[in-house]
Parts: sequence; C-alpha cells; structure tokens
Amino acid sequence: MDRKVAIIGAGISGLLACKYTLSKGFHPIVFESQSTVGGVWTKTVETTKLQTPKPVYQFSDFPWPESVSEDFPDGQKVFDYVNGYAKHFDLVKHIKFNTKVVGIEFEGPNDEEIQAWSLWGCNGEPFGSKGKWKVVVEDLVTLSTEIYNVDFVIVCVGRFSGLPNIPEFPPKKGPEAFDGKVIHSMEYAAMDHKQAAEFVKGKRVIVVGFQKSALDIAVECSAANGKEDPCTVLYRTAHWNVPDYLPWGFSLAHMYLSRFSELMVHKPGEGLLLSLLATILTPLRYAYSKFVESDIKKKLRLEKHGMVPTHSFLKAISSCLISTVPEKFYDKVENGEIKLKKAPSFSFCNNGVLVEGETSPIEADLVILATGFKGEKKLKHIFMSQTFQDNITGSPDAALPLYRFQKFRVISVLGLGQFRVQIIWVLRLRFFDLDHYRFKSLLVPDILVSCCFSLSQFGFGSTKLDNFRLLIFFSQIRFGWVRVDQVRISGLGQN
Repeated sequence: MDRKVAIIGAGISGLLACKYTLSKGFHPIVFESQSTVGGVWTKTVETTKLQTPKPVYQFSDFPWPESVSEDFPDGQKVFDYVNGYAKHFDLVKHIKFNTKVVGIEFEGPNDEEIQAWSLWGCNGEPFGSKGKWKVVVEDLVTLSTEIYNVDFVIVCVGRFSGLPNIPEFPPKKGPEAFDGKVIHSMEYAAMDHKQAAEFVKGKRVIVVGFQKSALDIAVECSAANGKEDPCTVLYRTAHWNVPDYLPWGFSLAHMYLSRFSELMVHKPGEGLLLSLLATILTPLRYAYSKFVESDIKKKLRLEKHGMVPTHSFLKAISSCLISTVPEKFYDKVENGEIKLKKAPSFSFCNNGVLVEGETSPIEADLVILATGFKGEKKLKHIFMSQTFQDNITGSPDAALPLYRFQKFRVISVLGLGQFRVQIIWVLRLRFFDLDHYRFKSLLVPDILVSCCFSLSQFGFGSTKLDNFRLLIFFSQIRFGWVRVDQVRISGLGQN
C-alpha cells in the first residue's frame, strides 16, 4: 500500500526527511511556502557566513564542491550547496513550492480517546489504523485552498524563520509612536542585497539585538553610511561572540567537544566515580573557560569597548549562545561607524528611541529589530486540535525538547532544536529515531555509548547544560570518537 507522508518545510531537515522516506518506499509530499528549497538559507543578509566550519556542516553522502575552498562559505554558497543536494537526489519533484500549510488535524479518534492511548498510534504500529492526517494548504500564488489526507506528518518548519519575535511596549510607547520606520531583521533579509543597501543608505539606523543577525546588519549599515550616519546597536546583554575557533592557537572543538571534556560535566544518574571525577575536574573546566575568555578579550579588545560579558564562556557555550563576530566589527566600533549602547529596556518616541533611565532619545530614521523568532508559537499554531497544541509546547523549562508527541506515533517534529553547530549531523541522527521507532526499518545495536547518557535524557525538562552534553555527543560522532553503530537510543517516547 502506498503510504503518504506529508513533510512541512523544504529546509535541511525537510530535504533529509524527503530523502529518507523515499528510501523506505513511502510517498513524500513536501509543502514549502517559499519558491525554492533552503529554509533559512533562502534569504540571508549579504555579509552572513556559515558559523560552523564547512567539514562539520556537510551531508555525509553529498560533499561540498571543490570550488568552495573557504572554511566558512557565505550564505549564497551554502544555499547553492543545499539546493545542489535537492537536485542531486531528485527531491525537487516531490516539493510543492509556494504552498503554505495553514492547519493540520488528526481525523478519526477524538481527543479524549487519543489521550487514553497507552501505545503510539493506539496499536504501536508505525501507521495508526484509527485515523489519518488532514493537511490544509494554501497556494500562495492562486490563493486557492486544498486538502490532503496522509498517513504520517513530519514537521520541519525550523525555529529561526516565519514568526518574528516583536518586543512588547507600553501603550503609546511602541513603534506606533515613532515617525520613522520599524522593521524586523526578517524583512531586511528578504530584500535583495542591492535593495537592502539602498534602503539603509543615508538613514540613522538603530539595530536592536546582539546576536548574529544584528551584528551582520550593523556591519552592512556601517558600510552604507560610514561615520556620517553611524549605526547604533542596542543590546541588553553582552555575549561571548567568538572571532574564530582557535583560542590561543588551540582547537575549541577539542577543548569542549571531546570525550575528555564530557568527564568534566556532571550527568543525570551518574555513579560515584563519574561524580567524583567531574568534581575533581571542576577547576580545569573553570580554567578552560578563562583561557578562552582571555583570547576573545584580547582579539576583540572587549575591555576597551566595555563589552566583557558578566557570565562565563562555559555558560554561553553550554546554552548554545555563541556566534561568530563579523570581520572587522570592532574596528568599525573603534572608528565610529558603529556605536554600542546598552539598553536593559527601551521605548519609542516620535524622533527615535528612549533608553530606560535616560532623558534624551537616540534619534533615528529606521529601527531594525533583530530580536529573533517565536519558533514554538509558529509550530503550535499549525495544529487545529487543542490536545496537539498542548502537547507540542511541553514544559516551559525545557531547553531542548527533541522528542515531542511521544504518544502520537503518527507525527514527528524535526529541526527545531537550538544548535549553533553541526545541525546536519544532529538531524541525521534524529532520523535513526524516525526510521527505527516510527517506521521500524532500521535496527540500532543495543550498545550504550561511552558518553554515559542516552538520548532519552534530553526530552522535556532538560536543562541548558544538557545542550552542552548533547553537543559533545554529536561532535564525538562527527569526528569519529563514537560511531553511530555504537549508540543505543533508549527510552524514546517514555519520558
């Protein structure tokens, strides 16, 4: 029987899902709201580059072309690589472009019956016998609506796109009070590069945020306007953004993403020996952090600019909150092309932005909010059923909820983890779960990984430190320190 699998999104996770379902004999239907594949790489700021070294941001069955020689390719080259993957494996013919999924609903049993299930899909089989998914899609060109009935749904909408995170302001102190223009970084990235340069040219620009998009946009604004109209960056917290991955000539990956570094971290359910060892190595973990911090402070001259973070580098990397600094960013700060302004909170006035505690506004013509996205909310609103909406959100304290809908075997959510590195390898291993636990066609040998934890420990309720442990785990796989056939994926769906 021809089983139909709906895949929402044609980014990296969606393309992987399409390829894997085809290899297992299923019929994938990929819905993509944009006109091409690539996800977040479809539209990027001109100066955006890959933050992860190219060798660890690579499909295992599709190497980078030899023409891409740099370790950190720009956004266009990454897009071309992902697009090349789709064409190489003939995935494009399975994708419906300019098609937005406006809602999905599991038809058959009611919500009460679903909640009473003790097995996935009621019967424990890959495809439940008591219902199908209704997928409602809208053609963004013709504005027509169509309904598809499928056996399985794989949600690959991603975290960093679609629904912008707009800060909330008191009445009459938000963007409506400002005489200039306010946009989100998503709107800026959607412009072509020439249009974006013309858009900011001759304007007094304020960029809100201090993560990767904010820094890239600030550099572009400074290139367009120079010292005449310097770009102001409003930030709430200084971050340990790295100039490179070689602090004092040592590899950051070997310091933080090795088996030895795993021994320095306390783990859930660890025995006395491992607990004692992690405690003994605590001073070394502290020394590692200070070692990296000293390198960043020296290379970026953070003390001179008053940009030394109050938290440790260890906390930053454990929370997956590090990013690379654009080339010559602090040089532009030094020569006056970019101004940095700490703002715990701010509000709008008619001629600019008023920082909390100050009486004079920062005058501006344009404010760009590089304040991130509401990935969880976007995912939740895909579902029509309140039961599914409640299950998708999980615990508010969960930093890395990899496995969602444990009871509902007829759906899988991929590509929503917040990783700064090696997302392709994370997704590839996620398909061991999808393949074995959903489709039952791949057997993973029952051998416990030497990292001393199983993936089930990274479900709901996990901490930010678990991000770090999981990051180490996938790095060990990538660099060959742990083989995938040595992993036991235990306890999935039983959190």
